[in-house]
Amino acid sequence: MTLTLTDDLEQFVREQTRKGAFASNSEYVRTLIRERYFQEREREERRQSIDAAITKGLSDAESGRVTPVDEVFTRLRSTLAEERARRG
Repeated sequence: MTLTLTDDLEQFVREQTRKGAFASNSEYVRTLIRERYFQEREREERRQSIDAAITKGLSDAESGRVTPVDEVFTRLRSTLAEERARRG
């Protein structure tokens, strides 16, 4: 694979390498790509988790497994009050 950078970007990469954080320009670019790769994987995992939770929630609602909203808010207020009291 060959990468073509603008003069400004190439200079930026060279400066980062000269600062000593990376052994070579290639190492710097590989690090950036690796970081982006892991960010994208994490984002996709979160998206899949959210999709699964939505699907489960819809299925529960269709099956009548629901909690009245007043009860949910009562529990939420209680939990928040306990948390505030614990923090002082």
